[in-house]
Amino acid sequence: MGRFILVPGGNHGGWWYEPLVLALERAGRSADAVTLSGLSPEGPLAPAATLDTHIAEVTTLCNGSSEPLILVGHSYAGSVISGVADQLTERVEALVYLDAFVPENGDSCWSMTNDWERTWFIDGAGDSGLLVPPLPFFDARARPHPLGSYLQKSKLTGAWKKVARKHYVAATDPEWLKASPFVETTRRLRNEPGWVVTELACTHDFLKNGPDLLLPLLLAEA
Repeated sequence: MGRFILVPGGNHGGWWYEPLVLALERAGRSADAVTLSGLSPEGPLAPAATLDTHIAEVTTLCNGSSEPLILVGHSYAGSVISGVADQLTERVEALVYLDAFVPENGDSCWSMTNDWERTWFIDGAGDSGLLVPPLPFFDARARPHPLGSYLQKSKLTGAWKKVARKHYVAATDPEWLKASPFVETTRRLRNEPGWVVTELACTHDFLKNGPDLLLPLLLAEA
């Protein structure tokens, strides 16, 4: 059985996945929720961290286990798990993108997102020049996110596309869809060979009401 590696989206740490980790473990599955550099509520900020930094951290974690891998990435972390899978393709059983960016080589979160998020990145980082603060409605534990990780382009050979199971999970709450930068990604992947697309009637914060929405979906990937 594969080991779940759960990577959170921007401004969030592994704590966001804690209810899901507990549910997976109760179901007899191994799971690690990653906190990327600068995003621990107790740890130091990491203004110099880049997408490469975060990919390297998750790759190192994965290399510490011999189990097959199921990589799960929320939002920003779609770029992270794509980079990890590009390096560890033979070990990755499945990729699960939770309302996330799905980059090609040379794409950045900046290039893939929409205008309101670009405004947030730049206006938000205006004070420090290096860190994007959490939005007001984020969890109180959310941390300033390193701007460079949003701006850096993905460096992908395309090997990640060889992963046999690729699952995109789109949040389709009507209010969220008015702002979502992932509408076009969802539409594109519906028609892309090798992908399964699932729509869930919820906001971008899949775990706001606990793990029940995501648990059966992830167990089906095991």
